[in-house]
Amino acid sequence: MSETIPTRQVSMASIHRRGKYWRVQIRKQGYPYLSATFDTKAEAVAWSLKKETELSRQTPEEVLERMEARQYRLGDALLRYELEILPGKKPSTQKREKGILSSLKKTFGEIALAEINGKRLALMVRHWEQPSEAHPKGLGPHSIRLYLALLSHLYTIARSEWGMPELANPVSLVRKPKLPRGRDRRLVGDEEERLLNVCEKTNPELADIVRFAIETAMRQSEIMGLTWDRVDFRNHTVFLQDTKNGESRLVPLSVAAEDCLKRQRERRGEAAKGKVWSYTTDGMRASYFKALKKVGIKGLTFHDLRHEATSRLCERGLPIMTVQAITGHKSTQMLKRYTHISPATLVAAVRGA
Repeated sequence: MSETIPTRQVSMASIHRRGKYWRVQIRKQGYPYLSATFDTKAEAVAWSLKKETELSRQTPEEVLERMEARQYRLGDALLRYELEILPGKKPSTQKREKGILSSLKKTFGEIALAEINGKRLALMVRHWEQPSEAHPKGLGPHSIRLYLALLSHLYTIARSEWGMPELANPVSLVRKPKLPRGRDRRLVGDEEERLLNVCEKTNPELADIVRFAIETAMRQSEIMGLTWDRVDFRNHTVFLQDTKNGESRLVPLSVAAEDCLKRQRERRGEAAKGKVWSYTTDGMRASYFKALKKVGIKGLTFHDLRHEATSRLCERGLPIMTVQAITGHKSTQMLKRYTHISPATLVAAVRGA
């Protein structure tokens, strides 16, 4: 059984029944051919009328552009993003996002951008959470949020700069995984003394790196990437040009922190140019964890030293905005996640000790 429903002189919608389904075909001179299949005749007629109305308002070129946009694969969009958008980002961000782009292209590259809706993206999130060869424990909440942030930016660029204004951003339709509570691991008892003693025996430079981290609250990448031209002994500061949050900042040096740098300068002698520390980041981390194992300290990451330093700054009674300026946290809310005042300090505060 078939029916032909003319709607305009220059276009015609043909509706055919094929078994249990109804198929619509729309041909209009100069325009791309359109077709779709529906469960009922009413749905077929409604779709044909809607499409004919849309065609009457668009040029053939506009229709073709929209059809191409609906067929545009995620893999093509990711490649374009990598070539056009990624080079404008910080080197550290480029390195991280290249890995995300590669993973997305490999797993979901064949899906059309327009086909990724809230439901499909939720399934993608669940896929990332599952154990895999690359990620035996699955991706954590922070990593998944990075994936979603990149996808959201990609859709924003596609809508505003790539001529796809009708694309809906699916990221706004899915729940983002909750981040775990901030770590509250601090140095307790004689851990600091024991750690520094074993680091000193391993390599005095390693001990000074640990001391410097506890004194300055600088990030591992900021410490290991520090160069001598950023150190100002006269004004007792270190200038950080390119930080994680995208802003530069001035870090004040305590006497103990400055002493660490002076000892390192003596160790390196005429080689005290360029990078401050002779350790590579990987080499330092390996030595640090060996020292922890040797001394029997568990669950203390190098990042926990930044946490320790930040908490100590707060315990000294420094205004929260001052601490934020020193540590480089983007917001006081983020700073709060990494700050844990010791019970002894809290007791002293209320008892006037």
